[in-house]
Amino acid sequence: MLRGASAEAMADLRDQLGSPSPLADAAIIGDELFSVSSLLRSDAALRRVATDASLPAEGRQGLARQIFEGKVGAATLAIVESAFGHRWTSQRDLPDVLERLSEVAIAKSTGAKADRLADELFGIGQLLTTNPELRDALANPGRSIEDRIGLVDTVLGDKVLPATVTLTKQALAGTYGTLSAALEVYRAVVSNTAGEGVATVRVARPLSDDERTRLQQALSRQYGREIHVNEVVDPDVIGGIRVEIGDDVIDGTVVGRLDDARRRLAS
Repeated sequence: MLRGASAEAMADLRDQLGSPSPLADAAIIGDELFSVSSLLRSDAALRRVATDASLPAEGRQGLARQIFEGKVGAATLAIVESAFGHRWTSQRDLPDVLERLSEVAIAKSTGAKADRLADELFGIGQLLTTNPELRDALANPGRSIEDRIGLVDTVLGDKVLPATVTLTKQALAGTYGTLSAALEVYRAVVSNTAGEGVATVRVARPLSDDERTRLQQALSRQYGREIHVNEVVDPDVIGGIRVEIGDDVIDGTVVGRLDDARRRLAS
């Protein structure tokens, strides 16, 4: 959670990012911001100087130009310069924010296909859950990052959006701990960028199109914004549905009702 000066810097930089056009520019900016973030994570000395509030902002911005000019595009350089000029609550907040901005830019690069991106990220998360060998291979630190990136290309190929491939590769960096955790973060970023929330719905059997539409409309009314529904068929549910939106859980499953009844009897 960003605090103080870092939260203000994030808000300013996100406004500066805006909505790059054409969409291909957003994808490039996303790739470049992730590369800058990775460099700052690995170079403690550079990160320390870039966030040293005792140095003039102009000097820190000049350092950004010296290092990155000609290596990234003008739009990316402007964001990085601005980031170097901001004050930061913690040194590590700088690469964290640049990485988050890279995710936002990549989400924006899909334009009207944001829903498809969210669905594909969810699908990859499910694929990793049901294929532990693939999950372990992608998470194995004993394999080179190039090898794991190649595995992503082999598995996903051209079956998904380029943005889906890019974010899956970024998840290999381990910023969010596990691949599954990273994919969850990315889904939230995509939905928030599109002005939506994300609901994970666990059901005993697949919902019909009509049921899914009615559930989505009901949740959207309840939360006052569009809610994107991701469906998980879970045999443990038995009957009913369980809806998870952020920290909120709406448990209408048979198991949930039985557990509630047991708690009432015990009290």
